[in-house]
Amino acid sequence: MKSIYDVCVIGGGACGLVASIFASQNDKNVLLLEKLPRIATKLKATGGGRCNLTNHLDNESFINSFGKGGRFIQDAIKEFDSQKTIEFFSSIGVKTHSPDGFRVFPTTHNSTTIIQALSLKIQELEVDVVCNQKVIDITKVDEIFKITTQTTTYKAHKVIIATGGNGYPQLGSTGDGYTLTKKLSHKITSIYPAMMPLKTKEKWVAKCRADTIAKVTLKVDIKKHSKLQACGDLIFTRDGIRGPVVLDFSREITPLLDKYDTIPLLANFTKGMSVDDIIQHFKKTQKTYPTYNTLQLVETLLPASLSLELCHLADIDPNLTLAKQKGLAKDRLYKLLAWTPLTINGHDGFDKAMVTRGGVSTKEIDPKTMQSKKVDGLYFCGEVVDIDGPCGGFNLQWAFASGYLAGKKAEAFSQEHKT
Repeated sequence: MKSIYDVCVIGGGACGLVASIFASQNDKNVLLLEKLPRIATKLKATGGGRCNLTNHLDNESFINSFGKGGRFIQDAIKEFDSQKTIEFFSSIGVKTHSPDGFRVFPTTHNSTTIIQALSLKIQELEVDVVCNQKVIDITKVDEIFKITTQTTTYKAHKVIIATGGNGYPQLGSTGDGYTLTKKLSHKITSIYPAMMPLKTKEKWVAKCRADTIAKVTLKVDIKKHSKLQACGDLIFTRDGIRGPVVLDFSREITPLLDKYDTIPLLANFTKGMSVDDIIQHFKKTQKTYPTYNTLQLVETLLPASLSLELCHLADIDPNLTLAKQKGLAKDRLYKLLAWTPLTINGHDGFDKAMVTRGGVSTKEIDPKTMQSKKVDGLYFCGEVVDIDGPCGGFNLQWAFASGYLAGKKAEAFSQEHKT
């Protein structure tokens, strides 16, 4: 162990590992502290263990996918975009591919491949990795940081906080970085769980768990928030909804649940069809299959279980032909097929959240360096920052890019300090 390190990285997750690698260039002495018994515990579980590293979206579209946060991340992404990520992992022996032409995985589809490669690179660069070290305080005295754990105090010229957020606390993300950063006079924005399943007031969803509904559009049915919507595949659960569209949309819904007891949604399960589209589809289908009853007609659009539930919601007899249904009942069915109401009334909190929404305020971080605007020599990267993106490799790409930038800049400023 060194008496004073050039850089100390706190947190051995995706961004912390990458930050350690780039901070240790040019023979810098780097210390990596991890509070769990081993590094990269959360990374191991990423993407169900398959590890969706990044995606092939162009930089402008990638940045825009982060909404308001896009402006902040653009410097990091331009320095270390998806192509640079693929090249970096190739350089440390990880082959990647893109089976769907969009998401990028290691060819093994196993996160252990990523962890082993990063670990070997850190060993090669002689980064000192110390596990079972929960940092409880950071102070700065005479341009030197003192990093205090339960058992030891370390010293460093530069510190990178890469502690993650609050999501999946059983994997180590318990908000330690927020506590440390507050002590250093930084603002932490409101924290919410994101990228998670949602619970619904409606009980009928439990009867529709057998099928994935493709290209579902969800939108908030509150006038003030009516612009909030998302599109993607949806799966019903015992008490709600999940799937890619829900994981993405939950980052908008969880903050709203703090303001409202329930959140009314409208869901289009018919790939964007309008009432008129549905009527015309049924007319065309009836010409080909004149004996079809109402349920069979609906099943030309949706799986059987969902078709039956929507018939029940419309108070319609599924066994009668459409011609024999009452006019009001038919209108209800058309409207339900175009927009089905769902009411979000809860979630499982951070225990099931893959990502945290909120964190260290981006107003207090220089996006060109990831350095604090309030404390020289203090850097941030990854989920601890108030940045979160949708599913599909966005959040890991941000972790790698911000880790790269923080590590590179900390190394460069450490070099200036030595000279």
